[in-house]
Amino acid sequence: MRWGELLGLRRGDIDLDARFIQISRSVQQISGAPVVTSPKSWAGRRRVAIPEALVPEIRWHLQVFAEKGPDGRVFLGPKGATPSRTNFHRIWRRATREVGLPELHFHDLRHSGATLAASTGASLCELMQRLGHSSARAALIYQHATSGRDHAIAAALDSLIAGLKTTGPGDGDEDPPLVGARSGT
Repeated sequence: MRWGELLGLRRGDIDLDARFIQISRSVQQISGAPVVTSPKSWAGRRRVAIPEALVPEIRWHLQVFAEKGPDGRVFLGPKGATPSRTNFHRIWRRATREVGLPELHFHDLRHSGATLAASTGASLCELMQRLGHSSARAALIYQHATSGRDHAIAAALDSLIAGLKTTGPGDGDEDPPLVGARSGT
């Protein structure tokens, strides 16, 4: 999710039993004050499935940190206000230095999540929906090639090739060329 979408989350937007988050609003800083707006684009209004492994963490966060009631805000600042980027940035920088990742930006978490989603084999359309992108160009940024994924692709291609091969004439030791392949003559 985007920073503003996170700030716009209310308890009622999260259904842990059905494992989804409904994103329907965003919070922007306008003249230093938080203003509730629509998501960045028409595609920003979306329902995103939650991995089951994250449900206990989200449940804990809601119990400990979120405002009470279905309209309660999910993310609050230390004094109960809507967090500002400036104040959060100071806390974030200190935390990233303490864990040895001083170059990690908050938006890198969205980028990592999107890259992981892409590595599952999600289609471009599925990534666009999950990320709230209205253009393929934006979603393609997150489809990085990784060496591990490249090996998985090669293994899948091996399976396809093995399925296309048939027993050749004669004693069965010869494999005919693959459909569409040049025979070398």
